[in-house]
Amino acid sequence: MSKVMVGMSGGVDSSVAAMLLRERGYEVMGVTLKLFSDEDVAEAVKEGKTCCALSDVLDARDVARKLGFEHLVFNFRDCFRTEVMERFARSYIAGRTPNPCIECNRHVKFDAMLRRAMELGYDFIATGHYAVNEYDSERGRWLLKRPADRSKDQTYVLYSLTQEQLAHTLFPLGTLEKSQVRELAERAGLVNSAKPDSQDICFVPDGDYAGFISRFAGITPEEGDFLDLSGKVLGRHKGVISYTVGQRKHLGISLGKPAYVVSKDAAANTVTLGDESDLYTKTLIADDFNLISVAELTEPMRVTAKTRYSQHEQPAVVTCLGDGRYMVEFDEPQRAVTSGQAVVLYDGDIVVGGGTII
Repeated sequence: MSKVMVGMSGGVDSSVAAMLLRERGYEVMGVTLKLFSDEDVAEAVKEGKTCCALSDVLDARDVARKLGFEHLVFNFRDCFRTEVMERFARSYIAGRTPNPCIECNRHVKFDAMLRRAMELGYDFIATGHYAVNEYDSERGRWLLKRPADRSKDQTYVLYSLTQEQLAHTLFPLGTLEKSQVRELAERAGLVNSAKPDSQDICFVPDGDYAGFISRFAGITPEEGDFLDLSGKVLGRHKGVISYTVGQRKHLGISLGKPAYVVSKDAAANTVTLGDESDLYTKTLIADDFNLISVAELTEPMRVTAKTRYSQHEQPAVVTCLGDGRYMVEFDEPQRAVTSGQAVVLYDGDIVVGGGTII
């Protein structure tokens, strides 16, 4: 009997994933990852707004007890603080806009948790992500593919998975619709069958990134100049970490017409504003690239690509530039391509790979 360690957040998806694996004959153990120190996100923990809230642990434990398998809590706070929270803060301070869910998957769930599972003699880990992974014997590679429920597709935040990680990971929900998952949970009488999905960054549940970074990094944002595209000073901003490319609201400046954040320069402490038309670009460069469906790109490849989690993929061509950098040229200009976000490439339903936008 194969043994699988299931990451259980306390939500309905990971609970149903564990239930399905149990029904398929796997020896299941559920684990909830303790990711925060109270001093890191005191208000969020106090209000029970994070994935580490006591109520989430209790929900996961209740599901494990009902389904008849063991449940443990692993303390991964140091790993999460170093690999996710500190990276997030440093990237924002440097003028970029990172996606911490990608770093959490890369360094915590599919690295630290997988290594722990292997050390304890488990064959696989599993999560409640909506994705499909399967081995392609013709390519000799594991593939990551889009799930049946396209509205819940989470392949964008999983593009960093390696061949070794894919070989030891199970995604039981990949062939299901979200409505089916809730129905299965309700039919089984799981305590979290109607629990709402989390929407925000787990350690910044109020969405105040600037406030979190100021507290976490111990810095006070410095005011600087708003500039137009010609370099003319338009006014004063409240600190580079308070803005992101494409932002229009809450700029604190009136120019008599809509203004958008076009770019940020952390070194110069400036934020450049422009018209919406100034947000569009056809070309980007990305590094820190991970390829999944192919071992290497020896020539330009037609793909579809997206630069944000919620974006629909757009036709493009990707070219390897060497030195770990890749150029993605879109057929049509894309809005608010942002440094620090990920660009993820697709060949139909198959994830080709992805990287971090420079």
